[in-house]
Amino acid sequence: MNLIEVKNVKKQYDERVVVDGLSFEVKKGEVFGLLGPNGAGKTTTISMMSAQLDVSGGTILVNGIDANKEAFRVKSMVGVVPQDISLYSVLSANDNLKFFGAIYGLKRKELKQKVDWILDLVGLKDRAKDPIKNYSGGMKRRINIAAALLHDPDVVFMDEPTVGIDPQSRNRIYELIQHLKEQGMTIVYTTHYMEEATLLCDRIAIVDNGRVIEYGTTEELIAKVHGGILELTLQAEAATAAIEAVQGLSHVVSAQGSNNKLSIVVDDAQEAIGTIVQHLKQCSIQVTGMHMKPPTLETLFLHLTGKELRD
Repeated sequence: MNLIEVKNVKKQYDERVVVDGLSFEVKKGEVFGLLGPNGAGKTTTISMMSAQLDVSGGTILVNGIDANKEAFRVKSMVGVVPQDISLYSVLSANDNLKFFGAIYGLKRKELKQKVDWILDLVGLKDRAKDPIKNYSGGMKRRINIAAALLHDPDVVFMDEPTVGIDPQSRNRIYELIQHLKEQGMTIVYTTHYMEEATLLCDRIAIVDNGRVIEYGTTEELIAKVHGGILELTLQAEAATAAIEAVQGLSHVVSAQGSNNKLSIVVDDAQEAIGTIVQHLKQCSIQVTGMHMKPPTLETLFLHLTGKELRD
């Protein structure tokens, strides 16, 4: 069952097109990832999906309700975790959550129960009375998530919730998302980290320049790439010359390296290997070692766009 349907959605500011004809569906109970570089249109997309921003064209349905025409109804059934910390730093976590819960219309007894439950869920019950300004970046992000869950939303939108935090805090958030997933929560998750998308998401839409260029499960996406990353060891420190030599060869997407190490992204391993090695030999560059790494989402993004995910 589709909980969200995005149909040919566009967002334009004067002549600048930010989102250009996006179409995809989000199934009930799945973690759906929007994966793309900064500036790809991910935040704008979830702002429209959560009825915080009007669409310029197309339709977004959340539980069958038009997000543009009935924004208030849609807002009541979604939770949003913004990229920026949206908390009052001088208030405690407890008071912050009570404030947001009151905005959602939760009554006093229910609100107290929900706040206690959510603080326990995010692992910060013992710090409930501490002001937010005394929290680490990772702790603030967990309270940011907690605020979006108070009213039992049908879907939660998380906009890069692990940006700028340490690995330990990032893992705590991963564990929280996995727990929510096990409870059947529908989550739309934006990231520019390939590893996050692979770890957390059931299905992924790869977004670039306001367009979905591919979407499906990780396995389905990677299956679209018949290549991978060819890692070569050279006899001499000739990586710079080797990069210049292979650029433009058939099936070579990109190449990088230094000293005597070279990594080449190819879109067809079987066809590319012999061509590359033979061409390097003709350029007096000897290959002494070779290893083909299987394709990844990063490889797919390079294959589709010709640039790295974090460019």
